[in-house]
Amino acid sequence: MAKILNKNFEDSKLPQSKITGEEVNMPEILLGYFIGPFGAVLSSGIFTSILQNYFTDVLRLNLGFLTGLQLVSTIFIIAANLIVGQLIERTKCMAGKARPWILLSAFTISVSSVLMFVVPFQGTMKYIWIAVAYNLFYSVAYPIYSTANSVLVSVSTRNSQKRGTLAAAGNIAGLGAMGIGSMAFPMLVSFSLKENQYKWFCTMAVVAVFSAFTIYLQYCYTRERVTEELFKTAKDSDLEKERISVKKQIKAAAGEKMWWLVMVFYLLFQWSGAMKNGSMSYFCKWVLDNTFLGTADAWGASQSILSIMGAVPMAMAAVVVIPLCNKFGKRNVCVAGMIFGGIGGVIALLGKDQMIPVAVGVALKCLGSSPVCYMILAMLSDVIDYIEKKNSIRTDGFTMSVYSSIAVAGTPVCNAVFSALLNWAGYDQTADIAMGAAAQNTGVRSVISVSYIGAETAAYFICAILIFFFTVEKKLKEEQHS
Repeated sequence: MAKILNKNFEDSKLPQSKITGEEVNMPEILLGYFIGPFGAVLSSGIFTSILQNYFTDVLRLNLGFLTGLQLVSTIFIIAANLIVGQLIERTKCMAGKARPWILLSAFTISVSSVLMFVVPFQGTMKYIWIAVAYNLFYSVAYPIYSTANSVLVSVSTRNSQKRGTLAAAGNIAGLGAMGIGSMAFPMLVSFSLKENQYKWFCTMAVVAVFSAFTIYLQYCYTRERVTEELFKTAKDSDLEKERISVKKQIKAAAGEKMWWLVMVFYLLFQWSGAMKNGSMSYFCKWVLDNTFLGTADAWGASQSILSIMGAVPMAMAAVVVIPLCNKFGKRNVCVAGMIFGGIGGVIALLGKDQMIPVAVGVALKCLGSSPVCYMILAMLSDVIDYIEKKNSIRTDGFTMSVYSSIAVAGTPVCNAVFSALLNWAGYDQTADIAMGAAAQNTGVRSVISVSYIGAETAAYFICAILIFFFTVEKKLKEEQHS
């Protein structure tokens, strides 16, 4: 029966990729790894920048409830990513093992992304609705897409430099989507959407349709060459072996120190960034001096300015990161970037509530982070290849599920911590925005400043030390030359 289903699936028109070349080409890079992920990550980017603020200042949800919801949801998120990773590992067809899940996520992402903005109840039922809707997105829909998308890079080609290009394209798209979420959306919220739930719903419905379309493009314009290679050359018995048990994958990955190094590095980098993103609107509302903009709704404009100051250097860096990494190595460029970004964070901290020094520091910090943002997935794919060379076991499913868990869980975990800190410091959810910084006490403003700038700055210096010991890239090159 399984053979018949697989054959029918292979013969159908649906799974056929429009990418037919054996080498990575421009349509694949542009449509499969840039435009596709851009739409998929757009909802997540909007949620990252404004969802916490929507919960506290629009829906007026209890901070204690938010802390509990986000922490409990993290358990579901991690479990979901691990399960999806193994389902991907056990998917057997010429369409690939990740691409069918990409196609499924076109539906799950688009539907789940609007539910938190349609709250038909009040009281206890409102809280239940939010809890269910929140987990449908973060514990079901996004793990499916995120894990499958992460696996795609590692199975697209065995060429390390080409993988770097694909990873960079995907990460540029993700950063672009995050940029729109943090640049355009806050202004839309502060000047138009405000507390009008119908407007929120209409806006997110448009985003959902766009996301579904781009994810479908990603499905059509990607190809799993490594999966095809294994599928065509292996017998059925070999394919069964290829579906390595979770236990064996864990053993192979956990036994490699480079795997641990890059995962700890990524956790610090990603979660400190999630803390920054979740606290950004609060920093612009209650810490920054917005008087130069002359309006009570200026926090949205301030957030857009800071987002632009971060996005422009990262966009410019996209042109030079890949050539620099090809010349000097991913590790060396990432170490230099982390140190540079840490210095930028120090400048932003010293700027306190003044827009100019904070904006300059943010720009330098984002410029320094760009090599890691663009190369982290390629570095992880190198680790997977290295483990395969040492143990004859590919750990795509397990490794990328952990990677995806770190990425997806970062937002709820850090938002939960941030919610708890705000509650502890005495955050006033009913404060008058017209009062600016004076509306919140000193403790609240300190918590917000540390969350927005301090945590990420400290993480960057630690990350620079960690990634200095990443030697996989060098070892792979030596083996290829030999």
